[in-house]
Amino acid sequence: MSKGQSVSLEKRGGGDLTQVIMGLGWDVAKKKGLFGLKPGASVDLDASCVMFNSAGELVDTVWFRQLRSRDGSVVHTGDNRTGDGDGDDEQIKVDLTRVPAEVSTLVFTVNSFTGITFETIENAACRIVDQTSGDELARYNLSGSGRHTAQIMAKLTRGSGHWTMTAIGETASGRTMLDLLPTIRSKL
Repeated sequence: MSKGQSVSLEKRGGGDLTQVIMGLGWDVAKKKGLFGLKPGASVDLDASCVMFNSAGELVDTVWFRQLRSRDGSVVHTGDNRTGDGDGDDEQIKVDLTRVPAEVSTLVFTVNSFTGITFETIENAACRIVDQTSGDELARYNLSGSGRHTAQIMAKLTRGSGHWTMTAIGETASGRTMLDLLPTIRSKL
């Protein structure tokens, strides 16, 4: 998907996707030293999900300070503060069948808690995946993308009984999801 593009979350064979994952991965930045590459500054990226009703009012949030929505439909697998390891370093799992009826929009964000800009973070990417099939629905490469510290990645919107995903890809600045709320609201 490209920025601004929307796609229905209906499966090709019929029915809707029921479970999605927002995955975030990155590597510890390396810097050049006298004798080759050595570890750089610690990088702590954070994945978040913000839940809104149809009036644009905040209903709930899932992020490193609250790893589970109050209703349990959205779950963060835990805060990775270093980027060590392969694959997704943080994941947010969403059971769309359990999202409360009052919630009409889920917005996924990424921010650099340490304030390091994306131009210096290595191998950073975020993606939305169909949890059942493992198919990647959207992906954004974040490394080298600019002097910003956050990105509003995508939103899922409920309408007429079906969910639609819209790729946003809007850059922003902020160390936490709370700093991003004005930018997030402008994308609803």
